[in-house]
Amino acid sequence: MDRWVGKVAIVTGASSGIGAATVIALANAGMITIGLARRVDRIKELKKQLTAEAAGRLHAFRCDVTKEDDILVAFKHVEQVYGGVDVLVNNAGVARSTIGVLSANNTQALRDVIDTNLMGLALCSREAFQSMKKRSADGHILHINSILGHTVLPMGTLNVYPASKYGVTALTETMRHELRLAETKIKVTSISPGLVRTEIIGDFAVDTVPILEPEDIADAILYALGTPPRVQIHELTIKPVGESM
Repeated sequence: MDRWVGKVAIVTGASSGIGAATVIALANAGMITIGLARRVDRIKELKKQLTAEAAGRLHAFRCDVTKEDDILVAFKHVEQVYGGVDVLVNNAGVARSTIGVLSANNTQALRDVIDTNLMGLALCSREAFQSMKKRSADGHILHINSILGHTVLPMGTLNVYPASKYGVTALTETMRHELRLAETKIKVTSISPGLVRTEIIGDFAVDTVPILEPEDIADAILYALGTPPRVQIHELTIKPVGESM
């Protein structure tokens, strides 16, 4: 991680779960870390878990990734204040698992998932790439994907969540080729966890099944970032021991 000390990271969906664990890990690792979220007060509360030095590297900025204007304003702010972004962690995600694909009057629920999990990720990646390209920076873009981006479980309440995550899998490969053809050394990584203890799983009975902690995924992000410049972790699947999926 030495090469990233003093560099700038943006983490979307940083107010809880994997995003919160990630901004803490990156700030502790020496990165200037900007957490994007709608609930910026939660990110500010995370500073209490850090040393004074690390807390000074963690910053919050309000951004709803379903709104392109919010994304543009956030990345412009990072450019003006911090000089641009070197690492982007696309973590923001939602699931409307109580509403089926075929449920009546479900249009907004479908749009929420696609706009957050897929469109928001694509737009943030675009802005990060433009920032890196402008500065000839060998940056890194990481997508928090899911095992549901590789297989669909036999459940009737997944909504378009797996479809959005399959899209992330395809976008990762698409971006890898775009970055290669543009003759950059910018890396792109998909990280696909199994079940993680976050707000997104709601009241799921997590006490009876194997489950990961958000810090486990933050550790995986640090691992991918810490590889030598010649190494690209393209896909990293993480499951809790004993998971049946």
